[in-house]
Amino acid sequence: MSYENKIMQLKKMLGKKKTEECPKPSYPKPEKPAHIDEWEKAGLSIVENDFGVLVKRQVRYPISYKHGRYKLEQFFHVVEKWEKANLEHPYAIHYGEKVLFFDTETTGLKGVGTHIFLLGLLEVDEEEFVLNQYVLADPSNEAAFLFESKLWKQGYTIVTYNGKSFDWPMLQMRWTFHKNYLPKLQIPRQIDLFHSSKRIWKNHLEKVKLMKVEEEKLGFKRENDIPGFLAPIIYADAVKSGDATGLMKVLQHNEWDILSLIVLYIHSTKLLLDQQLQDEAITYTNIGKWYKDLKELKQSEQVLLTVTEHFDEKETGLAYYYLAFQQKRNKQFKESIVSFQKAIHTIDGRKKLEAYEQLAMLYEHQMKDVSKAMQYTIKGIEMLQESDFLSEKQKKSRLEKWDKRLQRLKTKRGKYS
Repeated sequence: MSYENKIMQLKKMLGKKKTEECPKPSYPKPEKPAHIDEWEKAGLSIVENDFGVLVKRQVRYPISYKHGRYKLEQFFHVVEKWEKANLEHPYAIHYGEKVLFFDTETTGLKGVGTHIFLLGLLEVDEEEFVLNQYVLADPSNEAAFLFESKLWKQGYTIVTYNGKSFDWPMLQMRWTFHKNYLPKLQIPRQIDLFHSSKRIWKNHLEKVKLMKVEEEKLGFKRENDIPGFLAPIIYADAVKSGDATGLMKVLQHNEWDILSLIVLYIHSTKLLLDQQLQDEAITYTNIGKWYKDLKELKQSEQVLLTVTEHFDEKETGLAYYYLAFQQKRNKQFKESIVSFQKAIHTIDGRKKLEAYEQLAMLYEHQMKDVSKAMQYTIKGIEMLQESDFLSEKQKKSRLEKWDKRLQRLKTKRGKYS
């Protein structure tokens, strides 16, 4: 065999060599805690898997089930609304998405020693809604508890209330401790209704805690509910004593949280998409502003115009303010001037100052009315001098800018007089 052939054969042999993969270490399965037999007697089911043991509660709801003012079947109606809306919105759910309404209960708010002890997952089905609540048997069985959630499977859209900031990061942290054994946790699409509630009810609801939103907007008032801060204490007692009486109340608390997520999603979508007004002027003004931020300008303008047409002028100042900017962008300069003028009487200091500046610019550059531009410039300067919402440094800088405008306008007026 020639030297060249030997080299070629050697290369082929080397090419066939594969790097051996390191097998995952076997999981040391913990023992079953004695107290969960008592939990089973309270109505919970014991679940065993390759990683240990946990307990589970399952509740099935027909689509006609009503929570607060809405039946669960209305979820399908609002999904249909999103399909027909032809809008790009981060809270839209479309046909074919596998949706999970998700909430947790934890032993604390932060820290490595904090565990999730309850995972509540409600799955949407055409025939019914199914809630599965998984309860941590004890910390040694955490891998079994996390694995059983099936959150390592792909393709879910997760709906939460403050889940982006709390529930999901907490889940990721706990998953990390078992990453050598568990399947990789998938990163799902997330819809956080806490953030949408803050946007929709800004300057309207003082607090957007879920229970507050339930009572004021969803028509649901809890009876015999446990305060959320007691949940970890009750869980710790249930582990220690085996008495699941209090634990069942924690599960009820979690169940209401999750049902309220569905109803809140239904209600929020109706506010975002329905033409029929169901809330205050400030709510729809916030929605119009949200659409503007999303670059859905046509929808934003339509919502803001609806506010100005259907509510008292005292309630519509902010809507006129946002509308004025869109009218200016659309080169509807006369309409923009009218909107800024109507806004001035009710908007706060910073926005009022901005409105004066916009009016000064519109009259100077678009309407070619130097006298009117000077009037609004002088009003802006007077407001700046009396303002308490700017630091002295900011005030000085702004006054210099406004004074330059005034001097320019005086020069212009001198030329044309």
